Amino acid sequence: MFDNKPTLAGERVTLRPVGLEHVAGLEKLLTDPEVTRLTGSHASFEPGVAEKWYATRGDHANRLDLAILADGEYVGEVVLNELDIDNLSCNLRIALISDQASKGYGTEAIRLVVDHAFRTTPLHRISLGVYSFNPRAIHVYEKVGFIKEGVLRDALLWEGQWADEIVMAVLRTDWALA
Repeated sequence: MFDNKPTLAGERVTLRPVGLEHVAGLEKLLTDPEVTRLTGSHASFEPGVAEKWYATRGDHANRLDLAILADGEYVGEVVLNELDIDNLSCNLRIALISDQASKGYGTEAIRLVVDHAFRTTPLHRISLGVYSFNPRAIHVYEKVGFIKEGVLRDALLWEGQWADEIVMAVLRTDWALA
């Protein structure tokens, strides 16, 4: 379903298929303490992991990994993954390098990729999970059309504190396809 790896251009960001030219940005993203907290990532990343990961993303028709570029610089990534062809659904995840947050890049990137997915595939549902301690992201998701569907209580243990995961989704029927 995601055989085509497009470049999507907005007013502030351009989304490009991830590749080896984005490895340094991914390494910065993966080692950013605020990013790991907001994504709930407990993994530590060995040198070379980013290169191996980005070298193979274009080979997968079941996911779409796009680098978010602002003024030509890597500021994060947005991904459609966990494709369920039988139910025409997938997951969305996004991460921005922490010093690039609150600039509108994430909002525009989400709008671009969701619009692309609904315009070019038969997808009906795009869902995501966001931790309760990330109200900024929750606000962005709601602003672009995602609706809260439920809560996974105490889904993440982070530095001795439990956090809920909020499940949100947008349906093709919710999305304004002009």
